[in-house]
Amino acid sequence: MKLWYDRKSKNPTYFVQLGIRNGKKTTTKNIARIGRHSELLKITDDPLSYAKEQVAKYNEEAKQNKQVSLELKINFNEKLKATDATASYSKQLNIGYFFLQQLYHDLEIRSFFDTVTDGAKITFDPNLVNRFLTCARILAPESKLGTHRHIGNYYEQPEFSYIHIMRTMDIMEAHYDEYISHLFEKSCHLIKRDTSVCFYDCTNYYFEIETEDDDYIDEVTGETIKGLRKYGPCKEHRPNPIVEMGLFMDTDGIPLSMCITSGSDNEQTTAIPLEKKLTQMFQKKKFIYCADAGLGSLHIRNFNSMGGRAFVVTQSIKKLSDKLKKAVFNDYDYRLLSSDAPVTIEKMKTFDRMDPDNRDLYNDKAYKIINADNAFDLGLYEEKKLKNGKTRMVKSKATVKQKVIVTFSRKMMEYQRYIRNRQIERAKKLLKGLDPDTYKKGPHDVTRFIKRTSSTESGEKVTDLYEIDQSVIEEEEKYDGFYAVATNLDDDAKTILGISSNRYKIEDCFRIMKTNFSAHPIYHQVPRRIIAHFMICYTALLIYRILETKLNRYGTHFTIENIIETLNNMEVANVEDMCYMSTYENSKVCTALNAVFDLGLDKKYYLAKELNKKIKKISR
Repeated sequence: MKLWYDRKSKNPTYFVQLGIRNGKKTTTKNIARIGRHSELLKITDDPLSYAKEQVAKYNEEAKQNKQVSLELKINFNEKLKATDATASYSKQLNIGYFFLQQLYHDLEIRSFFDTVTDGAKITFDPNLVNRFLTCARILAPESKLGTHRHIGNYYEQPEFSYIHIMRTMDIMEAHYDEYISHLFEKSCHLIKRDTSVCFYDCTNYYFEIETEDDDYIDEVTGETIKGLRKYGPCKEHRPNPIVEMGLFMDTDGIPLSMCITSGSDNEQTTAIPLEKKLTQMFQKKKFIYCADAGLGSLHIRNFNSMGGRAFVVTQSIKKLSDKLKKAVFNDYDYRLLSSDAPVTIEKMKTFDRMDPDNRDLYNDKAYKIINADNAFDLGLYEEKKLKNGKTRMVKSKATVKQKVIVTFSRKMMEYQRYIRNRQIERAKKLLKGLDPDTYKKGPHDVTRFIKRTSSTESGEKVTDLYEIDQSVIEEEEKYDGFYAVATNLDDDAKTILGISSNRYKIEDCFRIMKTNFSAHPIYHQVPRRIIAHFMICYTALLIYRILETKLNRYGTHFTIENIIETLNNMEVANVEDMCYMSTYENSKVCTALNAVFDLGLDKKYYLAKELNKKIKKISR
């Protein structure tokens, strides 16, 4: 603050003036009136010196108490300035993204872009573009064009064009492997990561188009470049082309690496190539591969039986050989998981679950370990290439050292039977108004419980009888409550089952990307832009998961909805260019974030230079 007065006036008025810098914009505001020269002569012989002393007191007060008294004049008749904008927009600015920016800065992503663009003649900052695309993917996910239109909602007011977004995405895709490796390496410096177990799973993203991408055959080399958007199996049963994402994560649910492949690719073929890259990133550090049954083929299990690696994969009991099924249902050698005490499946199925004395047993599980070194006993198949170039699945005949841990849960049995009984009731209702011309039996829906019996008499039409198939119900009930995992570890059953139980976190990663970050629908058509889109989503997931882990380790836990809502609501309003006023209330999430990141964003008022200093520190 400084003294201001009209030096040309014979009777000037002295003011305390505050200098304000807001980005490239600078301005001054008279925040306090000291008095007119003639007025001050009544109390002092030297009004100028007196005015300077008053300014010094203001500066000292601001330094000690960190507060400034402002005199604000408001004209309630003042109109808004006319503009050419079609629709009005809010002038509140988000500062909640500062927390995300802090993590982005700590991942040193700027250094990655500096390295890959060194010597390139570009006139924009790709790091700036990627930074706001990542933050927007978490806070306000929409198309790249929509993100560009609303980029002014952030405090920094970044300036870049839509074409710069496309160019940045091209740079990222061209350095895909380096980018993923860079994120992993820097994240290890940022937070302690537990990579002793690496969880893997795949998911699909559909495109709202009617035709898949064509394959391209190089006329010179004869190499076939497969189209990215292809028809393939999809859990949502949509008749649209899809792309497939494979994702590795650590035990905290923080992503490690990912791959994007054609939608028609067998998901089992994606695991080992990505795992090899992961091994290089880990510098050949040992880890345990954990996945569901669909990603636990013989080839994958065999690969993870070498190099000090191990595997824990879900095993389908229905696909076991008759010999191993007999061992599963043989009510012998089962033990309680909690105490290792002997128990029978018969007892687990028949005890009174409503008795409070049996509550611990109801929450417990029975388990049995079965040796299964012969891989073909597990119903595994592998892809074999024929002489004509085609492939088909054949039964595996190799041997992998492994064991199957079978568990039985009374609680899970009751749940599965409750779900099935509801499906049976729906099947019975369906029977009452069944139209034979539209009837189509499905392997997983309620129609699987309906059987058709055809009968005829000589010279007459065929008569179809539809009824509930009790044999199907009885066959399914055999497996109620049972669950199995296959592994080559020598650890105890409780440890191995504990590892497998964390697989839900990777499904949670997919849910976050699809639901909270709106990874689809995808508005890109060019393969490199599609891949770059998922690189941005991956970066957003990594940053969010690190933020979430830091909060958890601090001793607080919040849902993603609570966190994102808080960050979105952390907005400030410009008060006549003198300061910024918070338009948000404090909360548990806000308190925890400020405690973990120490950014001091829990104040009611901020000077522009204070916010500028914060963002400058974490945006280099």
